[in-house]
Amino acid sequence: MIHYQLRCATGHEFDGWFKDSTGFETQAAAGLLACPDCGSTAVTRALMAPSIPRKGREVMPVPAAVPEAMPVGQPAAGGVIPDSVRAALQKLREEVEKNCDYVGHDFAAEARRIHNGETEARGIYGESTDDEAEALEEDGIAFARIPWAPRNDS
Repeated sequence: MIHYQLRCATGHEFDGWFKDSTGFETQAAAGLLACPDCGSTAVTRALMAPSIPRKGREVMPVPAAVPEAMPVGQPAAGGVIPDSVRAALQKLREEVEKNCDYVGHDFAAEARRIHNGETEARGIYGESTDDEAEALEEDGIAFARIPWAPRNDS
């Protein structure tokens, strides 16, 4: 994973984590990145200093998977999730539902079949247990957990 300092068109800066630089470019071009302060989707990478460890010190490891988030509307570490973040999560959900196949509780099995070339490669989404997700991760099968916000129409 790669960490970027991001900046919206109005000058707000915030952090973002991506699988690679292509992940950032793809999400930015599709308008899937939004400023948590103002909701602007005109987001670019900001200039940032590299993280260089001092001799004898290691760089802090990056988490291998996105942890599950608490339900939208529930108190977060700093309070209730802001409306702009909720709107971005709802937009993400709409894009996933529009462009990927829902496989329900068979997510881990279907991800494994795609990884092994046993079925067509395509975007999928669904549910998995923590144990299933851990097994996918250990086998090097790429996936991500995303916070699942309620639909805009609910």
